[in-house]
Amino acid sequence: MTRERDNGAPRSAAAGQGAHLLLVDDDADLLRLLSMRLTANGYRVTAVGSAEAALARMSIELPRLVISDIRLPDRDGMSLFQEIRSTYPALPVILLTAHGTIPDAVEATTLGAYAYLTKPFDAKTLLERIVQALSLSAPEPGPASGDHAWRAGLISRSQCMDELLAEARLVAASDASILIRGESGTGKELLANAIHRASRRSKAPFIAVNCGAIPEALLESELFGHVKGAYTGAVASREGLLQAADGGTLFLDEIGDMPLLLQVKLLRVLQERVVRQLGSDIARPVDVRILSATHRDLDVAMQEGQFREDLYYRLNVITLTLPPLSQRREDIAPMATQFLQTLAAKYGKTVRGYAPGALEALTTAAWPGNVRQLYNVVEHVCALATAPLVPLSLVQRALRVPSLEVLSYTEAKQRFERNYLVQLLKLTDGNVADAARLAERNRTEFYRLLQKHDLDASLFRADGAAVAAERQE
Repeated sequence: MTRERDNGAPRSAAAGQGAHLLLVDDDADLLRLLSMRLTANGYRVTAVGSAEAALARMSIELPRLVISDIRLPDRDGMSLFQEIRSTYPALPVILLTAHGTIPDAVEATTLGAYAYLTKPFDAKTLLERIVQALSLSAPEPGPASGDHAWRAGLISRSQCMDELLAEARLVAASDASILIRGESGTGKELLANAIHRASRRSKAPFIAVNCGAIPEALLESELFGHVKGAYTGAVASREGLLQAADGGTLFLDEIGDMPLLLQVKLLRVLQERVVRQLGSDIARPVDVRILSATHRDLDVAMQEGQFREDLYYRLNVITLTLPPLSQRREDIAPMATQFLQTLAAKYGKTVRGYAPGALEALTTAAWPGNVRQLYNVVEHVCALATAPLVPLSLVQRALRVPSLEVLSYTEAKQRFERNYLVQLLKLTDGNVADAARLAERNRTEFYRLLQKHDLDASLFRADGAAVAAERQE
């Protein structure tokens, strides 16, 4: 058994306090000892004895850091490391190695492993490496971190969304341009705003503009500004959004719809870090981070000559892809609940939740319009709700799904039988003999059926209303 050396290791730094660590080693004694040591230093530890168990646990909850032996029983630690790097590129890995596997460990560090330690390793050194690795990784996403004000509005329980948010938090610290991809309604502007709040530019302006919603002539003026007299109607000078966002972030939504002429001017701004207003020869310096988003396939747009390749590579330094709502169904229930609470307060409603079946209907719906459609549906049901709980029927109406009433066999049979008898009586104007003949039943049996369903044949005659009035008198 390989042991760690205890040199009176200090407690972990506050920055990593409570972080979730995943330990992978087939040595049960070492796992137990390491778990005790790391738990005592304020970490939350999960320990497993194989690579497959590690991957399974990561599919349930993603840790902040993986500490793995290189030699594992089911597959080698190098294979595990490579899969982690492929699936979770922002997740740091520390490798534990015996002397015979040092070359593998060195190779792993060249491929992106954070560090390797040779057994028997020094506990103090391991704790120092953990603190250093955590300081470079993204904070743990979700409520467990206690630090998610930056991602306000982005509700998530799904692993795919948590992984994306972890990457977003990590890249927010840089000034690199980010291209956010995703279907319409997935929340691209919310993510861009979150990245801005998590960046060093958070105290400066965040300005968003939809490139597809503004005509080309106006978009140029909006982005670059103009001087007085630059064009007919320019009665005063006006700074553009690039200047207004100086020191902060400019979010260009639907960048794929930007006209080619403006793509050239934007490329110049990114290259030279200066902006020239319409009608002016003076170039003014500008310090702005560009985040952009699109639901279009820009690779196809480049091939068709609708988007400049040089601008694409300037904007696409880092790509983040928002998953459609259909791929993060775990998030639907908490989002629908949060939206309902917000909208109920807005409309002064006493709605406090969903009736049985209503939340399930929301969770299993198709959602082609993604989060935007979910919000609209919740707003619809909130506005029409008249009870404390939103009923299933109201959700189905908002989703434009036909209401499906599930009846027992006996209830369905009785309902069909009654409707069938009513239809026959209507066809025969309440003539029991004709109705019985159409039903291929004798009159006595037919009368028993009418009595069973409390149907009065006389009410179906032309003078049925008068007969009913006479009976009431």
